[in-house]
Amino acid sequence: MATVLDLGVDLGTASVVIYGKGKGVVLNEPAVIAFDRDTRNVLAVGEEARRMIGRTPGNIVAMRPLGDGMIADFELVSAMLRYFVTKVAGKRLLGGPRVLISVPAGVNEVERHSIMTSLFEAGARRTQMIEKPIAAAIGAGLPIGEAYGQMICDIGAGVTEIAVMSLGRVIVRDTVKIGGDQFDDAIIRYIRRKHNLLIGELTAEDLKINIGSALPRNEQFYMEVTGRNLISGLPKVMRITSDEITEALDEPLQALLEAIHAVLEHTPAELVADIFESGIVLSGGGALLGGLCEAVALALKVECHLAEDPQEAVARGCGLTLENWSEFGQFLNDRRKR
Repeated sequence: MATVLDLGVDLGTASVVIYGKGKGVVLNEPAVIAFDRDTRNVLAVGEEARRMIGRTPGNIVAMRPLGDGMIADFELVSAMLRYFVTKVAGKRLLGGPRVLISVPAGVNEVERHSIMTSLFEAGARRTQMIEKPIAAAIGAGLPIGEAYGQMICDIGAGVTEIAVMSLGRVIVRDTVKIGGDQFDDAIIRYIRRKHNLLIGELTAEDLKINIGSALPRNEQFYMEVTGRNLISGLPKVMRITSDEITEALDEPLQALLEAIHAVLEHTPAELVADIFESGIVLSGGGALLGGLCEAVALALKVECHLAEDPQEAVARGCGLTLENWSEFGQFLNDRRKR
């Protein structure tokens, strides 16, 4: 029988990351599920389901059950969570794991209750929730318990959560629908407009990861992609440059910078002074975009730092809270126990 682990879970739009108490990150898989449209039977979850996107017959759907920080399908989210939790903690009749989960800000109370219920169905003996900015700050190693302003931007696939904290509480926050998905969409639109070439979501993501940058690179990078020529309707291979991707990303990048700036404008002066001294911290998978920290620092005239393993920061914060409950448990706003 598998060892019982208390789990910290980051339920994101693009990925689910799970931290096992005393073990570190034990799972990091795409938040994708494939199912039969007619029977609703689940066929694949995680990386296996992600590989099916855009490649399935009509009766099979491969999709993310969360979009733009909101739940698109309760049943599929529950099935996905049950699969991942069972995969990590194993099946047992008694003594299941305690789970601390962070969910996107766009999830409402009804959806939160549904998520908690699905965790119990997966075998959790107790569940609690933690705000994503708080978890990200703990995972990034910020001293959030001090009377000192800290600013963190957690850039996910569907949304970015921007928060200013002091004494373990969020003072000013905003959630904007800008993230990795919007970066991918901007690349698709740009290549379609400039080259009359239609590429898929996975190709756009590969371009972003491999040659994408928020600022022009000193050295030009290239990547060949295959898409459909919109004039001839035939497949076509084209070389795309890193400067083109930088140009494509400019619109969502400017929107992100404006959102961060707006939060700073609404932050009390003393906390702004603290942030100017300590800098802005970026977490989340979207923070891995090349040159993003430098772009934020250049635009806002404030130092910017990338959290260690930014994609895992929220899950790590959940796990560290479980491991150091006496220190971090006080920062949970939602203390409901079931």
